[in-house]
Amino acid sequence: MREFIVEADGGSRGNPGPAGYGSVVIDAATGETLVERAEYIGIATNNVAEYRGLLAGLRAARELDPAAPVRVRMDSKLVVEQMSGRWKIKHPGMKPLAAEAAGIYPPGQVTYEWIPREHNKHADRLANEAMDAGKRGEQWDAGASMAALNAAPVDRTPSGPPGDARAGAAKAREALAGGRAGSAPAPAAAGGHTGDTAGTATVTGTAATSDADRRAARTLASPSPSPAPSSASASASGQAQPSVGWGAAPDLGAPATFVLLRHGETPLTPEKRFSGSGGSDPALSAVGREQAERVADALARRGTVQHIVASPLARTRETAAAVAARLGLEVTVDDGLRETDFGAWEGLTFGEVRERYPDDLNAWLSDPEAEPTGGGESFAATAVRIAAARDKLVAAYAGRTVLLVTHVTPIKTLVRLALGAPPESLFRMELSAASLSVVAYYADGNASVRLLNDTSHLRG
Repeated sequence: MREFIVEADGGSRGNPGPAGYGSVVIDAATGETLVERAEYIGIATNNVAEYRGLLAGLRAARELDPAAPVRVRMDSKLVVEQMSGRWKIKHPGMKPLAAEAAGIYPPGQVTYEWIPREHNKHADRLANEAMDAGKRGEQWDAGASMAALNAAPVDRTPSGPPGDARAGAAKAREALAGGRAGSAPAPAAAGGHTGDTAGTATVTGTAATSDADRRAARTLASPSPSPAPSSASASASGQAQPSVGWGAAPDLGAPATFVLLRHGETPLTPEKRFSGSGGSDPALSAVGREQAERVADALARRGTVQHIVASPLARTRETAAAVAARLGLEVTVDDGLRETDFGAWEGLTFGEVRERYPDDLNAWLSDPEAEPTGGGESFAATAVRIAAARDKLVAAYAGRTVLLVTHVTPIKTLVRLALGAPPESLFRMELSAASLSVVAYYADGNASVRLLNDTSHLRG
């Protein structure tokens, strides 16, 4: 099922004075702007203009899909609290507007959320464009609007939730047209290890369009017969995955989208020490707390996370709490998202493990069934646990966007399983502290990796 976000605003230059509103309808799964509405409404108060913006946004969303749930986001505390039923509506001019808004959808289909004004810039700019047009004796012209451009960051690559599929689609279209393409991944070097320890090989890229880019774009655009399932495409539970590609059912509804956040740094992170679920359970360092705040700000700006689920370990719960406080959400703890237990290796560096337990380490690096010294958890056992947690969460949050605050091995395992990649791929992914990755899960069982190891929010 589709889900919409409606962002609305209104303003009055004089209160009452010349007034106008702006509304935006956004696809909650992709972050794509679907509809813009704005109008100069003559002399009115701020609150009336805000209600008029709400009405326009709800009507526009209903025209797109009357069955879709809607999340309204406004910086008007008054409108949000009144429409949520927590505040009484006393002003006689607003009562009929509120009643009209409440009647557009059945009860329970629309939810309301207050957001700071700086997070409502698109609708605010539309409202100001409408008032500027009214000052000229005109009405707002959608074709001349610059609100979306002015509200967006300088980088105009399509965005939305982390790993928005629109960005990939835009790059595919660009590659087909022979223009500038996005990053083309270079081969990753072998080596490294996993866990909340040292990083592995970093994948870098170039900006030039290559023949491979164009071939990949044409492949994406051309449905092909589904191959028979192989061991590489089987889930951790042994079940074969369904066919992939665009030849599947045309309408699978919104996917369950998992935004995967690795926790911020702990004192062990920069020392590249094994830190799993069997060790000292360290809290975040000062750097880690700053990273958590930065990622919280980034997720608040994107505005698509609806739920937060965290591993039970201290570093993930602390990171999740920082994001939850920023987004106004509760945190659910799921034990299935905990890090691997590294047994006797907990707290040691890779070099120290190599020196003390060379045979066990070599076995662990070459066999997913091998356990760390002292009865830790193998990668195979971790994969079974993570797959079970994944299946449970996909069922619980179908069509929703969920932030999973977890660790290196669980995130890499989710990505590996989504790609149908072999266990050794765990050693060929970089995953930085406080990085974001995204995997979407569709109703037919397919998965799409949309982002890996995004740390842009930590820079600048």
